Amino acid sequence: MTLRGSRVASRKVARRTGDPFVVRTTAESTLSRNGEAVTAAHFPVVWPVSTRWSDNDMFGHLNNAVYYQLFDSAINGWLARDAGVDPMTMPAIGVVAESGCRFLAEARFPDPLAVGIAVTRLGRSSVTYELGLLRAASSGADDHATGQVVALGHWVHVYVDRDSGKPTPVPDHIRRLLTTATRSGS
Repeated sequence: MTLRGSRVASRKVARRTGDPFVVRTTAESTLSRNGEAVTAAHFPVVWPVSTRWSDNDMFGHLNNAVYYQLFDSAINGWLARDAGVDPMTMPAIGVVAESGCRFLAEARFPDPLAVGIAVTRLGRSSVTYELGLLRAASSGADDHATGQVVALGHWVHVYVDRDSGKPTPVPDHIRRLLTTATRSGS
């Protein structure tokens, strides 16, 4: 998958702004899967992420696979830090059953980025996340609260027994943490 659609939009914006690599989005034009406007404030958890020079592809922006790596790192970093999750020793593990990403603007190394995390569904054995890749409002800034949403993703973890591979309830300590990121109305 490429950012072909974003490149077309970039060319249109470039004619107006002079910058061929920036696609400007606003809260009104950045929509979630259910059509609501999304800003950084949409996400109860914001996890800073780092990119590397090698994450840029031959077109000078982050390769699309890197977005998924950033989403995965943010979710698992948050679970490890705040719920004490050790995926190497847990009897129940979260496996990715579904994921997706809608690219809204290009990001590149060394943009200051963070992943916004919101839980949109918490079932017996699964959790659905809505994710936003956020760029800080100014270069070098750590404040992502007013930044641009450059990608929207979704991610479904299904918890399974490590040995049998059969679905198992979300462990209580993880469930407690997940409820802190549940968006009202989800």
